[in-house]
Amino acid sequence: MLSFFLRALLIAGLSCLSVLSQAQDPASPALLGVWRINVQLSDDTDDQVEAALKKSGQKTKRGWFEKNKEYYRGGPPEQEMYDRVSYDKDLTIRSGDNAYQFEYNDGFIRQVFTDNRSRAVSLTDASTDTDFSLGHWSAGKFEVEGHPRDGGSTAETYQLLEGGKRLQVDFLINPSSFSETVELRRVYDRVQ
Repeated sequence: MLSFFLRALLIAGLSCLSVLSQAQDPASPALLGVWRINVQLSDDTDDQVEAALKKSGQKTKRGWFEKNKEYYRGGPPEQEMYDRVSYDKDLTIRSGDNAYQFEYNDGFIRQVFTDNRSRAVSLTDASTDTDFSLGHWSAGKFEVEGHPRDGGSTAETYQLLEGGKRLQVDFLINPSSFSETVELRRVYDRVQ
């Protein structure tokens, strides 16, 4: 009898924690808007990609004259999400039903779902033709778990700075073809 009572209490407690963790942070509307990269405060993506490649023991080919030219941008279509989050200069964040809509340059749209949904994957076909991202608020930061089409992943932390005038994003990018993580920080200024 006591065991049954303890189990019921534990289940009720976990349910309450789940509901609390799903609650949207009161600062979340401040994330919405139009953002433009602040190049001076942001890491250079090519430098960070090159650091990960060197750490994995690979030789890099980028020469002195290729500096700051998005040398590592572009690859197979299933890796487009990595390029968008790490190279595009503009980011517009809108609110939708159970999701944020992130729009990058050239109209590339990424849905970041906030309703704890899961992506169903068939055991016979683990690959997918769409990117998939989940996000939640934790301690004033918007945490995103991205699953690009190549089977890799991203871990992203969005944090508002300076009263909402700046947006800092810290990335851990793990393309399936890399053995090391690309660590990258991008800082955006609010345009609207």
